[in-house]
This record gives sequence, structure tokens and C-alpha cells, in this order.
Amino acid sequence: MWEQSKRQQILLSVLTLCLFPLLYITLELPKRIINDAIGAQSDTVVFFGVELPQLVLLGVLCIAFLVSVIAHGLLKMRINTMKGVTAERLLQRFRFMLIQRITRFPKPYFQAVSQGELVSMVTAESEPMGGMMGDAISQPLMQAGQMITILGFLFLQSFWFGLASVALIPLQAWLIPHLQAQINKLNKQRIQQVRGLSTEVGETAAGAGTLLVDGGRSYRLAQIRYRLAQLFAIRYRIYRKKFFMKFLNNLIGQLTPFFFFSIGGYLVIQGSVTIGALVAALAAYKDLSSPWKELLTYYTQIQEMSQRWHTITERFAPRGLIDEEKLDDSNAPAPLPRLRGDIVLENLGVMDADGHEVLKGLNLRVPRGGSIGIRAAQEEERRALVGVLTRDILPATGEVRIGDDRLVDLHQRVIAARIGAAGPSGYVFRGNVAENLQMPLLSTAQPEIPDTGTDPEAAARAAQVPTAQSWLTPAIVGLESAAEVIDWWHDLVKALDPGQVIFRRAQTARIEAARHKDLAQRIVGLRPDMAREVERENLSDALHRFEQGAYNPALTVIENLLFALPRQTITPEVLMERAAFLPLLEELGIRDDLLATAFDIIGLLTQAFGSDGTDHPLFNRLNLDPDLYQRVSTLAQRHADHPEGSAPPAWSQQEIALLLSVPFQVSATELGIDFGKPLRDRVLGIRHEQAPRLRAALGEDLFEPLEAASYNGELSVVENLVFGRFSKASANKSDTLRRRASEVLANAGLERPVTALFLDIATELEGRNLTSQLKVLLCLCRAAIRRPDILLLENALGHLAAEDRPTVQAELRRLLPEATLLILEADLENSGNFDMTVDLIDGRLPTAQPDTPAEKDPAATADLQEKVRYLQGSPIFSTLDRKQLRLLAFGAQWFDADAGETIFHAGDTPDDGAYLITEGKAGLYRHPSDGGDMVTEVSTGVLLGELGLITNEPRKLEFRAHTPLRALRLGSEEFLSVAQNDAATSFKLLRVVAGYLSAPKPNEVKEEDGGGA
Repeated sequence: MWEQSKRQQILLSVLTLCLFPLLYITLELPKRIINDAIGAQSDTVVFFGVELPQLVLLGVLCIAFLVSVIAHGLLKMRINTMKGVTAERLLQRFRFMLIQRITRFPKPYFQAVSQGELVSMVTAESEPMGGMMGDAISQPLMQAGQMITILGFLFLQSFWFGLASVALIPLQAWLIPHLQAQINKLNKQRIQQVRGLSTEVGETAAGAGTLLVDGGRSYRLAQIRYRLAQLFAIRYRIYRKKFFMKFLNNLIGQLTPFFFFSIGGYLVIQGSVTIGALVAALAAYKDLSSPWKELLTYYTQIQEMSQRWHTITERFAPRGLIDEEKLDDSNAPAPLPRLRGDIVLENLGVMDADGHEVLKGLNLRVPRGGSIGIRAAQEEERRALVGVLTRDILPATGEVRIGDDRLVDLHQRVIAARIGAAGPSGYVFRGNVAENLQMPLLSTAQPEIPDTGTDPEAAARAAQVPTAQSWLTPAIVGLESAAEVIDWWHDLVKALDPGQVIFRRAQTARIEAARHKDLAQRIVGLRPDMAREVERENLSDALHRFEQGAYNPALTVIENLLFALPRQTITPEVLMERAAFLPLLEELGIRDDLLATAFDIIGLLTQAFGSDGTDHPLFNRLNLDPDLYQRVSTLAQRHADHPEGSAPPAWSQQEIALLLSVPFQVSATELGIDFGKPLRDRVLGIRHEQAPRLRAALGEDLFEPLEAASYNGELSVVENLVFGRFSKASANKSDTLRRRASEVLANAGLERPVTALFLDIATELEGRNLTSQLKVLLCLCRAAIRRPDILLLENALGHLAAEDRPTVQAELRRLLPEATLLILEADLENSGNFDMTVDLIDGRLPTAQPDTPAEKDPAATADLQEKVRYLQGSPIFSTLDRKQLRLLAFGAQWFDADAGETIFHAGDTPDDGAYLITEGKAGLYRHPSDGGDMVTEVSTGVLLGELGLITNEPRKLEFRAHTPLRALRLGSEEFLSVAQNDAATSFKLLRVVAGYLSAPKPNEVKEEDGGGA
């Protein structure tokens, strides 16, 4: 802190020292005014050798007092402002330091600390530290200085005044904290009682019916009455001690004035002290308590800040923190060296956050420029290897070398520029696609900020958020311009996206016709071709085409009225601002029809979502503001509650605007309903006759007309092409229509310009508005756009069809001929496309030497690892991470059975759990009482009994060992906890159940035959 604010702290200290003379003057002048001016014995007074009339001296001293008070206040204001600025700068730097630390965390550490915890520490928990950083030196200096100044003044007036001022401070300093500690102890007891009361109230609310039915109400209320009595007793003790402490505090505070009045009065009568000195001493003592309290508060806060500081800094200083020098951009080599050499792993070992081995003893040489396939069933192992090769994870043992360079010695900019990695869970930042895509190509140097001086506009320009466009450095990949980067990206998209997922998503983007004038004109020119395709393929059902003489259910009521699309959401505030619009609707006789439609829509939404279902994804698809929904629901309830046959409620203009905003924001197709022919005909009639008046009442700038010869910026590219909106009634035909639209655009040579629109699409937090396939493609392009020397793909091609993978791999090799390509998958379907394949089993290479005796694991640990290996080999549990596997293995028990032994019988309860066969063979039998018909024979790797646990029904088949059998028995509680908490495992179990219910196949057990036993 001192390093970052040394200059400001010294300046604050100097200004604080300048405050004390002014404080002394404000204490001395009242005494002079009383003694020398008011109490003068003659009309003229000699003041510091100058003879002045009494009234003139009074005026001079009063003005001097006023000036000193103002100067003291202004200087104090300046000091406090500087403290605030210093505190905010230090807080800003502290937060930036913490965020920098987050980027240096070793990857396994993120498993031990939650994102919410880090966010809370950087924001909320660090906030109070800012003020204390600014006060660290100036606050104790100011308060102690004020206290010393006041005490010095008192001692100068009279030794007894000074002694009386400080005599009771030690008693106060000891007694008050002692009483406060007792109150704090009682408060802890009160909190415990309140928590107990909360639990009992919650239980009473949940079991109210049981209490009434079973007669436990009176006993339960007696328990709560006792709890409330205990709470009252604690509160009473707190009140007694709290107000006794206040009484003592006030008494001690008033004892000193008592001494001043009694002893000081005696000294004044005796002539030892002047009346002015006594009055000034009383005023000074009143100001003495404030700095004393501030010093006590400062001591408490500094202790709390010290504890908070250690808590936060310890949390942000994990083991394995990446060396800061290797992240400092000023240390980056220029130009960035290439990493074109063999990759060598020497005795590489990696541990997870819990200290368990993930990779162990890997020795491998990967030839430069080769295509290497690495088969690893465990996702954790694949990610660990990728993390080590990108230095996202530091190895526990061994090292990685690339050519002559040790990976651990390389600067991070070299790794970021020369090693690309992509997987199925890459992160997408909020912003747009281009910013996420071009991240590896952003320069390391800040753009120059001009000297802003006092020009506020220049300061605003200097404070602008940096953009990817201004930071883009194509030279990192040997290109010269941003246009060449885009061309390179197009080549990557063509190679990596054979299904044209990006092209089709780009067609949903909206563009400004003025900005993309040529593209907009060409799209409008293709509308006749698209219409012919729709007619030829009989796809009219998949499209709600915009026609002047027809009501379009994909448009809202107001869009149909005006045959135009709004440039902003039609909110109640917008309707109220256009004061002439609502009266015009009433004049045209359609307002009441629209209100009736609004009530129908609100009633439908209330039935579907209730009052608290606004966070449901289906509600979010409507783009209806939750607050607006709550408000109109209240109005709709008022409408429903009025007696039948009576006059409807009188609505204010504001309430009418609220209600009409609903049908003006939601279309019939979004709701899946029909507004009815009468309303549709009424809307079309008004459109034909009154559309210009309606547009004028709303404002011509608010809507963009739907015209067959013009591009509409409120529609997406594909909607402009088909000049309509897609129907949700026929998903297959809609998909066909989209494919035909893609073909029309591609045949017209617009594939590249339309695909480029994908770069401008906004990305939400974590890329939530992108599909998983688009996120994988984006991360894959981000890894390859840097033209890396090493490209690591961890299950990054899993979104592709099996027949497309060899082609994509070949295209990658063509585009990156010198790169070393490592593809890590759970199963390499076509190993013939690789120069070299490696199997990674249980974190080791098959060629690795077995452990020496000294390295062997303890028996208990070895047993657990053996269980983990068998569970990991089961298809159902293969996606579990290593921690879940260990927990499941910990609860599993070995089970041995002799040949011919029955493990369970038909009709048994499934309480004994499920069985994973690890050795031997067994059979499942139907009708065992008649000798039994064998349904199927099972062997190693088969899981039996899981369906009985899921359905909680008796066993349907008999499970009998054919040979000596060894199995892992999974308890029902352990198995169900995995099934309930792991989505991938639950989905696999669902597929197993679906398989049992499907048509029988050889060696497959159907549910009705007791599959899953």
C-alpha cells in the first residue's frame, strides 16, 4: 500500500499537520473574545501592543474566528477529498491485482474455489478496505493530533483542566469494551435462539396439516412459546446491559464538565483562571470525545481490515501460481519465436486439486509436424494432458520440452501465439464473435493515450473501452491486414464446418441496409428466386409470407395494423409518449377489441406460468418484461373480479397503455393461438384505410414499413430473403426451407459476405445465446486462427458426423502443413489418418514400466484404485469425473460367488444394490421354480440390478453364477446419488431403459424379461 500511494500519503500527512494550528486558533479565539473584548474594563484595549476600541477589537476577533473556522473546514474538506481519491485508487489497484492473480491461478485451483467466492472477494469484500487504505496514515494522525492539540490547550489554561479531561479516559477505555463483550455474547445466544425459532416456524408451516390431524398442535405451540420466552429473557438482559452501558458512558462523559464547573468555577472565583479560559475549556472538552471515539473506531477497523487482508491475499496466493514475469508483456520476446520441434514428455506426472494422480510417469516423444492420435477414455486425463501442454497446469513431476525449449521457461505470449487448444467446453466471453475469435491476435501494447489536459472530451475519448479492432495485430500470424485475417477465417470455416452451421446462424443476423448496402440490395433481388423455390418445393406451409392483403400471425397486432416493424419495443411508456395514438384507436373502434385480446393473452399466460414462472425458458422466449407481466396480471385480475353483468372497470390511459403493450409485443404464433377472424378482418380493414393516420400518430421514425422492393433492417437476412417469418407448425418443412435459402444465397455468391455477419453477432455471458455446436466451432477457429505450431484438439471434432471427421482432419493438415496436430479422443474411430497413435490408460502409457516396490501404493489405496478402474471401464460410469468415481468406489464392496450360487432370486427386494461383474460368467433366469429358462448369459463389464434400484420394484429374474464370480456391489444409496446428480449418467441410464423397452436383439435383455433385474 505504501509503495502505491507514498506521494499521496506524504501530502495528506503534511496537510493534516497544517490543520492543527488552525484547530488551536479556533480554540484560543473564543477565550480572547470573552476575556479581551467582551470582558474589557475600558472602552479601549491594548491587544498585542496595539490600542484598539473595544468594539473594533470584538469585530476583529470575531472575523478572525470566522475566517479560522472556514479555513479549518476547507482544509479538512480537502483532506477528506484527497483521502477518498487515494482510497479509490488503492482499491482500484488492489482489485486489479486480484483479477491479475486470477489469470495466474493454476487450473486445478479453480476446482477448490468457486467463481462466486472470487467475485465476492474482488467486489463486496474488498470494498470496505478502500476507505481504510485512504485512512491508514492520515486518520490516526489527524485524530491523535486533534486530541493532543485539545489536551495541550486545556493544560495551557490550567493543569487541573487537563488532568480532569484525561482522568476518566482509562476507566472508560476499560469498562465500555468489557460491557460490550458481554452484550456481544448475549447477542450470539439471541442469534442461536432466532435460528432455532426459524427452524421451528418452518417445520410448523410444512407440517401444519399433520399437527391438526394428529393432535400435536398444542404441544408444538407450547414448544414455540418456550422458545419465545427464552428469546424474551435474552433480549431483556441485553437491554439492561446495553442501557446500563449507555448510562455509565453518559455519566462518565458528564463527570468531567462537573469537575470543570465545580473546580473551574472555584479557580475563577479565586482569580487563578479567567472566565474566558473556563468557557474555552468547556468548548474544547466537548470536541475531545470525538477524536477519542474515532481512534477507538479506527483501531477496531484496522484489526478487521488486517484480518480481511490476510483472508483475501491467502485465498489469492495458491501453490503453483504462474510466475508473473512470464505474463508481463514487457518481457515478451520480439519477434515471438516459433515452436517447431519435437514435443518431449519426460516422466510427466499431474495431480488434481485433491492430490490424486491423474497422469503418471509419461515418457513420450511426438515428432514435429506429425498427426498424432491419443486415445484416453477419461476426460480428466485428456484435459490434464492438454493443460500441461498449454502450461495451464503445472506438472507435479517431470517436464515438457519443445525442441530445445523447456515449456516452463517460455513466455506466455509465445505459448498463446504458437500453441492452440480447443475442446467441447471452451469459454466464450461477453462481447461479440469477432472479439472472441481474434483473441490470440490482439497486440500486447496499449494504444497511445494522448495528453487530455483539461479537455473533458479528450478525457472521455481516452477512457473509451479498447476494441478488438484497435488491438488487432495480424503480423502475429504473418498477415498484413484485418481483411486477410477475415479471409483466413473463411478458409478455416470452410474446412471445419462442413454442415454450414455458422453460415446458417449468420443468416439470422440483422444488418443495417445503409452499412451493407450492396448485400441488402442483392438479397432483395433474390426474393423472386426464393419465391420460386418455395413454390417448386411446396414449402408455403413453412412460411408466413408478408402480404399486404393478409393478416400475418407471426406479426404482432400493431405490426399487422401498420404493416411495418417497430425499431424499438412497444412499451407502455412509448404508447404514453405518443398521446394521439390511444384516442385514435378508440375513435377507430378497435381499442375494446384489443383490450379483450389482451385479457385473453394474459389469462393464457397466467394459466401457463402463474405469478412466479417468469424465469422459465418458455416465458423468456416471449421477450416479455417480467415486471410488465406482473403489472398487467394485476389489472387482468381486477377485470376478472368485477361482477358479471355490471359495467366493466374504468381504465385510465396509463392502464390502457399497459394492457395494449401485451398484444403489441407478442404474436399469435408465439402463443400458439388464433386471435379470431373478426379481429383479423377488423385489423386488415383499418390497415387498408387508416394505416397512414396510425403511423403519423405513432411517429414515422418508430416503424420501418414492410415493402417487397426494400430491405427491412428489423428482419434477419434469411427473413428478408423469404420475405416472411418461418412457421413453427412444420419443423421439417422449415428446415428444408432454410436449406433452400442457404442454397439460393450460395448460388448467388453471397456465402462469404453472409458468413462474415457471424463475426458481428453479440455473445452473452458464457456464450449462452450460442448453441453448443457453435461454441465448439468458435473455439476451434480461435485455436486455429493463430496458425499455431502445435494444435491440440480434445474431443473438439465430436460435433461432426463420423464421415466428416477424416475430411476435416485432412483439411486442417492442408491449411496447417507444418503444425504438430494432436487429437485426443475417447475412441479414435479411424486411426489410419494418424502418423502415430498413443493409448493412455489410467493416466499411464501401456509401455510404462510397473512401479518399483518402493513406489507401490498402500493396500487400501490400491484396492480403491482397482475399484475405480473397473467402474471407469463400465459404459454407464465412464463419463464420471475421477472424484465421483472415487466416491462411488469407496462405497462399493467386493462380492464373490461360487459356481452355481444364486446371487438374488426373482421377487427379492433390490435393497442389496446393483452388481458390476469384474470376473466370471453368470446367467439370468426366468421361472426358476420350474428349472428356469435362461434369458441371457452375462460376463465381465455388465451392470445388473440397476433398474430395480431406479424403479424400486422387486427383482424380476434370478441371477445365478455359472463360474466363480467376482463383482462390485454398489449400494442403493451410492448408486442413486450418482444417478440423481450426474446428468450424463442419468442420460445413459435413460438410454439403457429405452434399449430394454425396444425390440429384442440377440444377447439383450428386455424390461419385461427382467432386464436390469
